[in-house]
Amino acid sequence: MHFNYPCQRSARPLTRREMLLRSANGFGAAALAALLAEDARGGDPRGPAGVSPFAPKKPHFAPKATGVIFLFMDGGPSQVDTFDPKPLLEKYHGKPFPAKVEPTQFNNVGATLASPWKFNKSGRSGLPVSDLFPHVGSCADDLAVVRSMVSNFSEHTNANYFMHSGLGQQGRPSMGAWATYGLGSECRDLPGFVVVGSGMIPPGGVDCFGSGFLPAAYQGSLFRHGPHPVADLTPPDGEGPKTQAAKRDLIRRLDARAKEKFGESDAIDAAIANYELAFRMQTAVPELSDITRETEETKALYGLDDPKTEVFGRQCLLARRMAEKGVRFIELLCQNLGHDRWDQHSNLKKGHEDNARAVDKPIAGLLKDLKRRGMLDKTLVIWGGEFGRTPVAQGGDGRDHNPFGFTMWLAGGGVKGGITHGETDDFGYHAVKDKVEVHDLHATMLHLLGFDHKKLTYRFGGRDMRLTDVHGEVVEKILA
Repeated sequence: MHFNYPCQRSARPLTRREMLLRSANGFGAAALAALLAEDARGGDPRGPAGVSPFAPKKPHFAPKATGVIFLFMDGGPSQVDTFDPKPLLEKYHGKPFPAKVEPTQFNNVGATLASPWKFNKSGRSGLPVSDLFPHVGSCADDLAVVRSMVSNFSEHTNANYFMHSGLGQQGRPSMGAWATYGLGSECRDLPGFVVVGSGMIPPGGVDCFGSGFLPAAYQGSLFRHGPHPVADLTPPDGEGPKTQAAKRDLIRRLDARAKEKFGESDAIDAAIANYELAFRMQTAVPELSDITRETEETKALYGLDDPKTEVFGRQCLLARRMAEKGVRFIELLCQNLGHDRWDQHSNLKKGHEDNARAVDKPIAGLLKDLKRRGMLDKTLVIWGGEFGRTPVAQGGDGRDHNPFGFTMWLAGGGVKGGITHGETDDFGYHAVKDKVEVHDLHATMLHLLGFDHKKLTYRFGGRDMRLTDVHGEVVEKILA
């Protein structure tokens, strides 16, 4: 059969944009036809490693973790109100701060502000956990609490880019993209990097989850909250299987001729892989989202029986189900409770209580469920925001941004449980012992996934780029 193409061969090499324009009329459907053909033969359409961006790949050494769940507390939880108790704040509460005050986001500096919450020694380890997190406190023996995190940025957008990609500007690959680039995916029917949304995207937008200069196949796929997490996944109404099959068959032949005529293209190959995945997701996503087969006990464990915890509880349950299926990197986003995330510049008590109540039980449910299913040892769970908050009040009852010393915690996936690492000063202001940079966090995450962060690179702009750039050290003291 002969086909006529509107574009004729050019004497000069084609740019990627020209290639896309010339062959974009349906390469996705061609991928679907190829997928069906592979399925009929019982094969795996991802192909061998190095052929498909989604094919599983071997790390540099035996990994402790095979996947990551990042519980991103957008806005910046206060370290001195959650996991880093500072009794000295009570002594100076309401008085002028007795030490130097760093420039802050708004420089509306008030008096010293003690925590409104008490801390309890939790678990056999006696790990101090605030009253804000009674359920997470019951998992204290699984937590490695890093109290000495520092960031280079005190503004949300730049700090979000930095936390996700290691650079305070948009355009670099996120850590989820790097993890999927390095390991591929163990899940045939879902993306390797999924962001589970709650209706609110952090400052910086979806670039926080982008693939940057890595192939587009590695960017985060945003799943929305609700019964239909992925838009436009259902085939058009009135189009039967025979019609769809005929379209796929025609476009497969068109795309095959286009590829033969114009040559190989990384952009086209990545797009085809994404379309293959989209077809498989038509079945996989509804099945993933259907939690009716979960026991009532499991639903209650995640807080699905309470409107105050249902949203984040469903996100955590979906994260567990994705982890079971082999999704490599899962990020969960906070919901909007009317307090601008964890960013309490005023009304700290009400804002932090509402936010903590929404996530505390679901997070504990996730940790307990992973553990009882034997999955926690292979799943690295990371909790934290882009920075912390000041020990001095902003106005009378809020806290400003603090990148000089804040808390994150890790659990499972090769991490020691029931420990704290690093220290801030007596006011919880600056990290003063075992400081942990964001690059160190990234290096440690990659190490647990089986990678030497200095060797996981991608050639771009004339140099071998990496998530940690020219920085980063593995935090050995928190490793099991």
